[in-house]
Amino acid sequence: MISIQKAGLADADKLLAYSKKTFYDFFAHLNDAANMEAYAAIAFTNKKILAELTNPNSEFYFAMLDNEVVGYLKLNFNNAQTEFQDANAIEVERIYVSGEHHGKHIGQQLLNFAIQAGISRQLQYVWLGVWEHNQKAIGFYEHNGFEIFSSHEFLLGSDKQTDLLMKKQL
Repeated sequence: MISIQKAGLADADKLLAYSKKTFYDFFAHLNDAANMEAYAAIAFTNKKILAELTNPNSEFYFAMLDNEVVGYLKLNFNNAQTEFQDANAIEVERIYVSGEHHGKHIGQQLLNFAIQAGISRQLQYVWLGVWEHNQKAIGFYEHNGFEIFSSHEFLLGSDKQTDLLMKKQL
């Protein structure tokens, strides 16, 4: 059984390293190396992670198993949401589990935690974006009651990609 622990400023280096590692693990083999590097140079910096950790409308959580980080979650509220900025919604901006820990229901536990965070705050819905080519993730979210309601462009370096926007009423 995992424990879910809130990440703080003291965890910035660990969070930065883990988030970059999991992003590369899942997407490097599907994308051009130059575009991955261009994106990483902006998305995975100390300055950016510190800004995210100090934003009062964003929260990071680690999934821990035997004192090891095996997954993480980023939630956004209010104006920290990447789109909509709806006071009645919670955004799951990031949810990643280490590849070697897939199949252990860690992603499910993190998603349940996010949904419960929205319910406890009496929000109306939870939403997220998922790459249109990530069929496994899309199926996971659909299995959990999420429905596609829109899409947006995601720029990975110079590669314009499409994220499907999915939401679940709470």
